[in-house]
Amino acid sequence: MAPRDITLFCLGESPNAVLCLGQKIQAQDGNFPIPIISATPSSVIPWNGSVKILCRGTLESYLYQLEILENLTYKQVEKQLGFQEVAEFVINPMDTNTAGRYQCRYRRERHWSAPSEALELVVTGLYDKPFLSTNGGHVAMPGENISFQCSSAHMSFDRFSLSRPGGPTLSRHRDARLQVDFTLGPVNLSFSGVYTCYGWHSGRPYLWSAPSDALELVVTDTASQDHTTENWVRMGVAGLVLLALLAILAENRLGPQLPHQEDQQDLPDLSRSWQKSRTEWTFGLTPKDHQKDSWS
Repeated sequence: MAPRDITLFCLGESPNAVLCLGQKIQAQDGNFPIPIISATPSSVIPWNGSVKILCRGTLESYLYQLEILENLTYKQVEKQLGFQEVAEFVINPMDTNTAGRYQCRYRRERHWSAPSEALELVVTGLYDKPFLSTNGGHVAMPGENISFQCSSAHMSFDRFSLSRPGGPTLSRHRDARLQVDFTLGPVNLSFSGVYTCYGWHSGRPYLWSAPSDALELVVTDTASQDHTTENWVRMGVAGLVLLALLAILAENRLGPQLPHQEDQQDLPDLSRSWQKSRTEWTFGLTPKDHQKDSWS
């Protein structure tokens, strides 16, 4: 709900009572949604890079205001006029002066909305990069715990942060100031990704070192992959057997229906039987037939 100004008159019978003229208090008027603030492409920006801050209000909002925290008080950075649901504020370049804690609000009708939640913009590259390693290897199974070590060989930090694109940034404090351990787990498939770490000082929380070299973590369910491979092998073998059966069937249907040579030995010699019957017909039957014809 939006604040408004009300004049309060303080009257009383007590000797300590005073007349309060023109005193302003904060009252609530309306029922405006709280704006949503975000940064793209990320809230962690390299030195001299640029970032776009989005402030989402309502379609009836005609004025947006971006504010930064300085000396425990939010101060105006920029205003944007025009009816729109989302206002865009571009900060370029990012340096020690533009890194910090931001919030936004919008004006609708005659009142301001409540401020958004805070958005922390961090600039990186102010110090040399730390070193990131892991003692569990680059491949993990679901349910395991993974430990990352972020260390600095030369620069002494009292804060370290572990970051992954699309995931939350984890920060740790360690008295040694040269190394810190980050334990993740139990992990699942969503923990897969590319990790980097940063070093910084608690007195300057928005100024970080350059990112460490990236380290990729792969969380994989090898049991499921083994079953998948076995299924593909079974399907391949079944396909080969089917092809062999089809080939045999095609050969039986399309091939010549002649007996094999070894099978011909068991068959009667049809050619000799035919020649014998022909001889009997020529030398036996024919003369008798001729004699009958001559006698008649």
